[in-house]
Amino acid sequence: MTAKLIRNAYEAALTMTAVLLCWAAALTLESTEGLHTDVLVLAVALALTLASTQRTADTRRRLTSLGVLPVTAGASIFLGRLIASHYAIGAAVFTAGLALAIWIRRYGPAAAKAGTLMTLPLIALLVVPGPALPPEAQSGLVTWFWAALIGALACCSVWLVQGAGDRYGPWRAQPAPEQPPRRSRLHPRPSTRMALQMAAGVAAAFTLGHLLFDDHWPWVVLTAYVAASGNRGRTDVLRKGVERLAGACAGTLLATGVAAADITGHAAVALMFAVLAVALWLRPLNYAYWAAGMTCALSLLLGYFGQDAQHLLPTRLEGIALGAALSVASAWWLLPVPRRRTAT
Repeated sequence: MTAKLIRNAYEAALTMTAVLLCWAAALTLESTEGLHTDVLVLAVALALTLASTQRTADTRRRLTSLGVLPVTAGASIFLGRLIASHYAIGAAVFTAGLALAIWIRRYGPAAAKAGTLMTLPLIALLVVPGPALPPEAQSGLVTWFWAALIGALACCSVWLVQGAGDRYGPWRAQPAPEQPPRRSRLHPRPSTRMALQMAAGVAAAFTLGHLLFDDHWPWVVLTAYVAASGNRGRTDVLRKGVERLAGACAGTLLATGVAAADITGHAAVALMFAVLAVALWLRPLNYAYWAAGMTCALSLLLGYFGQDAQHLLPTRLEGIALGAALSVASAWWLLPVPRRRTAT
């Protein structure tokens, strides 16, 4: 266990170094070009999510990400505007995009990896506050061009740091051996089943999230996605839903303590990065640690943007519980995938 914790700490340090490098580049752009602060949030979200998917990537995969991620990051900005102006249409496009990224897994590992890259900006769209910001902070949000540039910066930051870590660090990335492709006998195929489950859970999350939580619908949608992603069967979805809810409860208690300490400004930003680092370190042990860290970090982020984060924490827990329940219901009763039948 000690060796695993040390290795986890090293991997977390690499990820946070890439995140901070991308954040520093975005901070320079923000100050020189007069951009809105949400460009920093986008930089952190993209670098953080990309780092885990690129750790064992070869040069070809990294070049692919450099081509795909900026395009999808720019497109996600248009999608965010569409959701803000025409919620139902934007929600339908967002849901179809997530389902498509899962459905194309049937075409092999390359398509599956491209699908993963497609989803990263969509998930970042849920993390970047957008509609949840106070009205006075919603003007001048990041444009498609700057979002695409931030996507490229995230790719370069992750590539640079992970490459340096492999060359000079004590450990190299150990890619998992690729399993030979096999065709499942399930009809519809598992990839189709998982795509339909994701679409059903996320569509329900968009609908109920908007009806019950107004501008805070992203909390419901994000949880519905997280619980259903990488679906290995009904038990797996249930486990992840429970772990996310348990972690969010712990994160809520932590965030309440931070709010009581009245930590604001640059101190809040520094604490947010520290919380993310610890959550990354412990994430391989149990997803609940990551959920707790993200809940606390997002609370600090909303507080930085002027929201009453402490007042919103109970609402966040309700949204997380609803999103988890929707994903579990979809995985259990809509074309369930047997645990061992995860081939495309």
